[in-house]
Amino acid sequence: MVDPGIPLCYQRPVPVDSHAHLDFPEYEPDRAAVVERARAAGLTRIVTIGTTLEKSRAAIAIAAQFPEMVVPAVGIHPHDSAHLSDADWAEFERMAADPRVVAIGETGLDYFKNYAPREVQQSAFERQMRIARDLGKPIIIHCRDAFADCWRLLGDPTRRPAAGVIHCFSGTADDAGQAAGIGYHVSYSGTVTFPKSQALRETVRLVPHDRLLVETDCPFLAPQPVRGKRNEPAFVAHTLGVVAQAAGMTPEEAERVTTENAARLFRWGG
Repeated sequence: MVDPGIPLCYQRPVPVDSHAHLDFPEYEPDRAAVVERARAAGLTRIVTIGTTLEKSRAAIAIAAQFPEMVVPAVGIHPHDSAHLSDADWAEFERMAADPRVVAIGETGLDYFKNYAPREVQQSAFERQMRIARDLGKPIIIHCRDAFADCWRLLGDPTRRPAAGVIHCFSGTADDAGQAAGIGYHVSYSGTVTFPKSQALRETVRLVPHDRLLVETDCPFLAPQPVRGKRNEPAFVAHTLGVVAQAAGMTPEEAERVTTENAARLFRWGG
């Protein structure tokens, strides 16, 4: 059993936070300080994620403000998938084609909150799959209580993007196997460190090492040692520690592997 209380030896720098939301208002007072703390903690990249048109624009702008540390992804979250016009989708496709944008997402399905009709979520997900595939970019997938439909939509290899990641993974062992089976990455957030998340921790060992990623999903889901605080990229070290233990790797191995995986998935070359 993995102990969610992280030993000091696991509290090491982690070079990549593969999923953050630096555009959120929680960072307005001190965004530059948050990025600087990440740099001081040893991070070399933060992927900041768009979830609406406005937030996707903001992701690109923030990445331009911190070009040595931050790269953007643009997406339409399933919660917001019911509110786009044809003109909005045309603007989204223009943003997605920006060479600075490393991925499409987050997109996907959320049947837990059902803020948009399921058929609308599925249509928006499929549309972003097509955009990612046409552009040759990876897709970042949000999936909550919707894995059956997620795997169905990803089942056709001629329609799904060649590369992708299930972010903030919350699925079962079977879902981890499905992701591995199509060659997609699996990313773990601070939830994997929570005391009651033993079943989730047990899925880590089922993910091939070359498909593992770690993330904060900040400002949400701060890992156990800092739970209750505003999350930020520097805290991803806590999540790496638990993932390393669960995967049977040393912290140094997990640091190297997740860094290489992120560079390969997002194609930034190192």
